[in-house]
Amino acid sequence: MGVVNVTPDSFSDGGAWFDTERAVRHGLDLVREGADIVDVGGESTRPGAQRVSAEEELRRVEPVVRELAAHGVAVSVDTMRAEVAERAVDAGAVLVNDVSGGLADPAMARLVASSGVAYVLMHWRGHSHDMQSRAVYTDVVQEVLDELRDRMEAMISAGVDPGQIVLDPGLGFSKVPEQGHNWALLQELARFHGLGRPVLVAGSRKRFLSRLLGGAEGDRPFTECDAATAAVTTLAAHQGAWAVRVHDVRPNADAVRVAAAWSAGGRGLDAAGRAEPLDRGRP
Repeated sequence: MGVVNVTPDSFSDGGAWFDTERAVRHGLDLVREGADIVDVGGESTRPGAQRVSAEEELRRVEPVVRELAAHGVAVSVDTMRAEVAERAVDAGAVLVNDVSGGLADPAMARLVASSGVAYVLMHWRGHSHDMQSRAVYTDVVQEVLDELRDRMEAMISAGVDPGQIVLDPGLGFSKVPEQGHNWALLQELARFHGLGRPVLVAGSRKRFLSRLLGGAEGDRPFTECDAATAAVTTLAAHQGAWAVRVHDVRPNADAVRVAAAWSAGGRGLDAAGRAEPLDRGRP
């Protein structure tokens, strides 16, 4: 899953694709580099970010979703608002990536259920402006598992088909680098398969990586964390992740192929030792 942030303030690439033409061109480039899904978002969810209006979010994402879908791209819309999700699905999006897991907008469950669209349900404890203050855990892995299960059951009770749901442990969202929350979740990623749904890992360029790689001068810049992101991708794929959400697609697509060949012990290669096309399927 390649990221297209149509925002001026996203944490690693805010402003880089902040107009429709550039965003569409970038999305098409990500597909050429190996993205199976392009995730289009119009609202930054970095720690401390303030929300934009629904009208502004729609202005940013709807034309990009429509144009990419017209080019045959499998498009995901990254939004917490049912109104934005509905318009994006009408424009051709095939997946709604909701970082709030349906908590930010009570209408989201009804929209997902009625549209039949695939739905990423992420672990979430609050909006960006105060989410890190909510990162209080006794056992982060068990609590995230329990809270994801509760949200999944709530969405199913509201009419969402379980087959629509992909789960995301929410790396970086109410997870504190200094307390190792993100690493604990990655180490125990296999436990999330016990919830019976595909798992998305979204750790690309996040602060827990920049903090890990930083030195005495401070955290490493986010855009210099792509090699570490690819390492996380390799390990996540080896543990059976359905997809990874990344900014720099090519090295991560390579990492997935390495993990697939590793897991298969070389089976599935052609006569020249090249990987056959991967069939990741729908959730």
